[in-house]
Amino acid sequence: MDPIRRMGRPALRSPRALLAFEGWNDASSAASGAVDYLLGHVDAEPFAVIEPEEFYDFQEHRPHVLIDEGGTRHLSWPMIRCFAVGLHSQPRDLVAVTGPEPNHRWKTFTRLVTSVLSESDVEMVITLGAFIGEVAHTRPVPIVGVATDPGLLVEHGLPASSYEGPTGIVAVMLEACREVGIPAVSLWAAAPHYLAANPNPAVMLALLQRASAVAGVEVDTTELAKVASEFQARVDSALERSDEFAEYLVRLEEEEGGGGRIDPGRAGVQLISEIEQFLRRQG
Repeated sequence: MDPIRRMGRPALRSPRALLAFEGWNDASSAASGAVDYLLGHVDAEPFAVIEPEEFYDFQEHRPHVLIDEGGTRHLSWPMIRCFAVGLHSQPRDLVAVTGPEPNHRWKTFTRLVTSVLSESDVEMVITLGAFIGEVAHTRPVPIVGVATDPGLLVEHGLPASSYEGPTGIVAVMLEACREVGIPAVSLWAAAPHYLAANPNPAVMLALLQRASAVAGVEVDTTELAKVASEFQARVDSALERSDEFAEYLVRLEEEEGGGGRIDPGRAGVQLISEIEQFLRRQG
């Protein structure tokens, strides 16, 4: 059975694709949150899904029981959904792909996704990711890039990531795009480590704004910008209640501004844990 279930083939104009996966690549839910915001504020219809049976461990990604207005129970399965995003007042449309990072058969999975993108005549893929960084929430969100062609990073003014080590589905997705000849750029945002337990709308906003610029489209982020501003204000208010936390933030800003990295040590790690617990108590 074909794992791709197609509900239609949308007529898209010079489309580019935005991809985000929940899980390892998605610190503070920033990548998936950015795409979810987009889907909630544009004309978007799902046109294909990747059936989950071959790719997910259902003890880790359990289906959910839902009850509709008529009282009928049904299951919602973890799966990748592909949406056609019509941007009628702009020269191009988008394809948005989102869902949980799969557990199994990553090569097969990413090739299926690129098959859907190729069938949709996608001209370029932009994947979104976020990682926990030693960065301050008071600074602009740092974003680095990886691309199938380094020239794409130069074209879009993106600093190149120097990361080497274990990776997630996003890196495999770029390899699959390279295989079929679709240019692809991966945007990675650094989320403040002391806010890691919270969805971070400021990082979502930075990712979505940069992704829309790379895609060559305009996305109305007014509502997300308001939520991000309120989030920043709540964090500022909470941290102002502790001189120790405020001192740590100043050190972090200085280290980040100088291109350095803080080595927290045992005491610093304990402080970070205390900050996280403190912010949770503040709501």
